[in-house]
Amino acid sequence: MADTLTLTLAALAFPDIDPVIVQLGPVAIRWYGLGYVVGILFAWWYSRRIVSTPRLWAEGTPAMKPADIDDFLLWAALGVVLGGRLGYVLFYDLDRYLSEPAAIFAVWSGGMSFHGGMLGVIVAMVLFARTRGIHVWSLFDTIAAGVPVGLGVVRVANFINSELWGRVTDAPWGVVFPNGGPFPRHPSQLYEAGLEGIVLFSVLWLLVWKAGMLKRPRFVGGAFIAGYGLSRIFVEFFRMPDAQLGYLAGGWLTMGMVLSLPMVLAGAWAMATARQAAPQPAQ
Repeated sequence: MADTLTLTLAALAFPDIDPVIVQLGPVAIRWYGLGYVVGILFAWWYSRRIVSTPRLWAEGTPAMKPADIDDFLLWAALGVVLGGRLGYVLFYDLDRYLSEPAAIFAVWSGGMSFHGGMLGVIVAMVLFARTRGIHVWSLFDTIAAGVPVGLGVVRVANFINSELWGRVTDAPWGVVFPNGGPFPRHPSQLYEAGLEGIVLFSVLWLLVWKAGMLKRPRFVGGAFIAGYGLSRIFVEFFRMPDAQLGYLAGGWLTMGMVLSLPMVLAGAWAMATARQAAPQPAQ
């Protein structure tokens, strides 16, 4: 009893932020949805800036034009939303959606998978690049460089929504979430925001703007994939697994770890095999 009281007193208060920014009749604008919009728009703006800077590219020739980035915006948005939703359905709660197929379309109730969203965007990139004659790895490098900002914003929205919280902790920064029981928990959403958002974006910024790694197609994209995978695996040790799945083995292995390990391996391969080469110029 005393230990419980001590943990509770040491915890930080959960900020009273309404998940709904504004309600316009039946339409609710939520922080979570805004996070996706901000992430997509920032990646679009940042990608245009990258392809408008010739010195970053091999032989001073960008692999694509700003207009190509403009046209890819819709493809990327569809890939994120459709892939993210389908990934969550398949990887995290398939039994529920098989019994309630209509719930698949209720995206406003939550349930998006980063891994699924990434696969959706990759498919969109391959198809789009082929239609434009663009080097697909250079397109991936360009888009990946700006993605961490959106990841960080969405993780902060997860915190505001009081979802995906962490395991019970006695750390002084533990937070008592309103739907997480009486004990303080790791604010694992903010750990992810810091690692997947701030740290990963900073690393990619250095690779793009200081190390000139866009001249080696697939290095920046590989760094993004591996960096996200490592960040996610690390945070999974502090984050509660999805209730419907629990731990997959050993009281520590989670679905997030299983899905992220191949990313680390694929990202390491991409960086190790990236070679100095001039991407095909935009047509």
